[in-house]
Parts: sequence; C-alpha cells; structure tokens
Amino acid sequence: MLVSGKKKWKTGELAKLTGLTIRTLRYYDQIELFSPSDYSESGYRLYNATDLSRLQQILSLKDLGLTLEEIKSILADDTYNPIEVVTLQIERLRENIRVQQKLLKDLQNVSEILQTKETLTIQDFTNSFGMMKKSHENYFYGRQKNMERQFNRLGEFLSNHPYHQKRGK
Repeated sequence: MLVSGKKKWKTGELAKLTGLTIRTLRYYDQIELFSPSDYSESGYRLYNATDLSRLQQILSLKDLGLTLEEIKSILADDTYNPIEVVTLQIERLRENIRVQQKLLKDLQNVSEILQTKETLTIQDFTNSFGMMKKSHENYFYGRQKNMERQFNRLGEFLSNHPYHQKRGK
C-alpha cells in the first residue's frame, strides 16, 4: 500500500486509502479494535503510519477468516505467534471441507433416491431434505458448543496470563 508521505489521515482519507468504509473504521474504534492515535483540535480522528500498519494486520487476519473478537484477542497478546493463527485456520478449513464433503454426499444420496423413485411425493422430498437439515443442524450445534468451551478456556488462560496479572486486571 503506497503511503503518499503524509503523516496523518482523517477517517475519510484512511477509508479511501484502505478501501474500507468510514462506518467500518468507526465501528473498529467503537469496539476498541482499531483506534486513532490522535484527534484534531476540532475532534476529527487522526491516524498515523503506525495505525495504518496495525490496520493492515487486522485486515490480513480478517482475510484469514478470523472474527473481529479473535483478532482483538490476538493483537492484545504480546506473545502472539502467527504460526498458531495459520495452524488454526488450516484446521478450520479442513473442518469446513469435511462438512462440505458430507453435504455433497448427502445431496448425492438424495439425488439417487429421487432418481430411483418413480413417483415422488412432496412428503418424500421434504423428508429427505428434512433429514439432511437435521443432520447439519446437529453438527453446527455441536460445533457451537465446542467453540464456547474453547473461548471459555481461552478466557481463563488470558485472565491467568502473567501480563494480565501485572496490570492488575
């Protein structure tokens, strides 16, 4: 990203420079993910080159598929290891591929059932898709519960982290 030698940018200028919307930049500030380093006398948010570098990190992590909450946790951690982030995303992609392969298999099974049956009733059709939907709902419910457990463990880890304890939090 070419930075035109300018020292500070207002929100609108940074939005144009990065391709983000002003609303997105304000939201990032609101959730304390990305805040300006300075304010003008008239109250405008002002961003410098260091801020721009942090925003680039945020966008890179977002491109990897991390949530804003995950990005916030990663950037708040002084011991952040990019290899761990990449490994996590590889595992997520593998899981996503597994789910997609199961969906493909389920659809192929439904297709075979539909092709071999001479007369197809609405009930047959809805039953087939209902079973598939139920299967996927169960999977995602289980995954959600697993993620909740992982976030709870992460929260416990972070609250016991020496950096947190030094700051008296």
